[in-house]
Amino acid sequence: MLDEERIKKAQANISSYLADGFIRKVKLSRKEVLECYKRNYKESIELADKLFEESSSNLWIIVISYYSMFYITNAVLYKIGYKIGDRIVHKITADALVFYIRNRLKKALLEDYEAAEEEALGIIGRKTDEIISDYDRELDKRSIFQYETTEEVKRSKAKTSLERAKRFVFEMEKLLLSVQK
Repeated sequence: MLDEERIKKAQANISSYLADGFIRKVKLSRKEVLECYKRNYKESIELADKLFEESSSNLWIIVISYYSMFYITNAVLYKIGYKIGDRIVHKITADALVFYIRNRLKKALLEDYEAAEEEALGIIGRKTDEIISDYDRELDKRSIFQYETTEEVKRSKAKTSLERAKRFVFEMEKLLLSVQK
């Protein structure tokens, strides 16, 4: 789950990133940029799935699953008018996901469940935070996974990464389709 400290930190970081030019507002989006992000996230999730089915490299399943999340996040950011620069892109993307996309995702999930009763509101909030937290967990896992753990543990973690990435991509694709700039 996302805690208030993480949300506040992302907000503070975004202000700094904007001031430093690490993330910028784009007025005119170029179709080829968005299409590149889309191709990359789709290819990444498909390849991770294929590697998992083949019981291939657990390391690369985790890395590629993470990248599917990274690319679709950047696609949504670009569609809503923001472009990440070329420095500390993973950290900036993670903070931008929390700052720019979290509430949009929450709204989209609420619309999906608008017929549900009061109990669903808590579930939706938790689901939104879980989806956002999945990104952070995969970013951290990708960084440390390469150097430690047994193959059995790696396989289990690879499965978790792939499942998280699929859930993340599923929800973000719906958001990507619904975003109006």
